[in-house]
Amino acid sequence: MLIQPVVLSGRRVRLEPLSLDHLDALSAVGLDQEIWRWIPYRVSSREEMRAFIENALQLQAEGSALPFATVEQSTNLVVGSTRFMNIDKPNRHVEIGSTWIGRNWQRTFVNTEAKYLMLRHAFEVLGCFRVELKTDVLNEKSRNAISRIGAKEEGIFRKHVVCWDGRIRDSIWFSIIDSEWPGVKAELEEKLKRG
Repeated sequence: MLIQPVVLSGRRVRLEPLSLDHLDALSAVGLDQEIWRWIPYRVSSREEMRAFIENALQLQAEGSALPFATVEQSTNLVVGSTRFMNIDKPNRHVEIGSTWIGRNWQRTFVNTEAKYLMLRHAFEVLGCFRVELKTDVLNEKSRNAISRIGAKEEGIFRKHVVCWDGRIRDSIWFSIIDSEWPGVKAELEEKLKRG
């Protein structure tokens, strides 16, 4: 598994390597507190967005993450961020996570195409056996979105994370494995054709 910064381009979404050059654009769409409701940490200022990016880049330097800025192709607007994380090279699996999208682009093609691009890269380029996704057990929208892309629910990690507000989060885990990828890929490609 050769994990290195890469641009992943689709028909309507482009994932480009995250950098501090994205700070202003991410701050413009990402300081809406509703975005961070179910995420264990919070970004509520430009300084916190800078820390978010710097932390992602530090994890990339350590080899445990590969962060992206999510860009809407037609407008060239940065609309969010996502990453490969918890990279496990010996066991050939990654997690797709730390995903957030500006409210105007939620429940649109953006998340579906971004996940498609990342899954295709994980299975077809990196040679992953498994891709994991997880979310707050209370986050119904995220749970539904993960299920819609074809991931299988695996179970709940109870008292998994202490959130920024002190709440103890239970996390629900999902995965897609390499043998499932051809079917998941076909379904995602059909969804993307329809809308």
